[in-house]
Amino acid sequence: MNAAGSGNAHPMPRWVWLPLGLSVVALVLPVAAGMGARFGAWHFGIGFALLKADVYLGGAAMLVAAVTLGLAFSPRFRGAWPVALMALILPLFPLATILGSYHDARALPRIHDITTDAENPPGFSAMVALRAPDANPLAYGGPDLAARQAAAYPDIGPIFSRFEPDRAFELAKALAHGYGWKVVREDRKGGEIEAVDTTFWFGFKDDVSIRVRPREGGSRVDIRSVSRVGVSDVGTNARRIRRFIRDFQPE
Repeated sequence: MNAAGSGNAHPMPRWVWLPLGLSVVALVLPVAAGMGARFGAWHFGIGFALLKADVYLGGAAMLVAAVTLGLAFSPRFRGAWPVALMALILPLFPLATILGSYHDARALPRIHDITTDAENPPGFSAMVALRAPDANPLAYGGPDLAARQAAAYPDIGPIFSRFEPDRAFELAKALAHGYGWKVVREDRKGGEIEAVDTTFWFGFKDDVSIRVRPREGGSRVDIRSVSRVGVSDVGTNARRIRRFIRDFQPE
């Protein structure tokens, strides 16, 4: 009886591994898209195109996996359910990341220049020579930009510290180095620091200017962060400034 049963058994078709293969590619492709752009293998525009393709690829993998999972209820495909389930789950991670970034890009204003002082934003000098001719301008966008920033990030404002200017300058410099920013200019007398922060994914370079000024009872610290490329920064500059404000602890 067992021998007969074994003789009638059908091997699981090889194509049930297809959705898992697609899911693995969908999982790896976003990493490759970003790292390839970061290390100069291709333009970031190609990386973005790969992310868009990954959404369709991940969706296709999940669709095929769902069909395979449904077939797993039949005797012939019963052994396929672990493979199909894994193939259904794996694309969720890259899809959530990509679609979340897309949602942020749609929800947030299309700006790439954030500052704690919109009336007199910190400027740049050393950074000018480091930027490509086609980079975003460093000239501030004026009242319109200030209004859009205020509407999107009303919590971002100057740091009023009880630190004396020298102490505040040292703390600002220490934070910049601690974040891994490349400090390209330090002017202790003028209270100014210029640095570059490179994003992990895609390797976008954003320029940061920190300004420390004396005030009665301590100092005022302002910071500005500007993306070199792109119309929208998807909130990256605001997150960077919020982190700096949070970590700049008063005495």
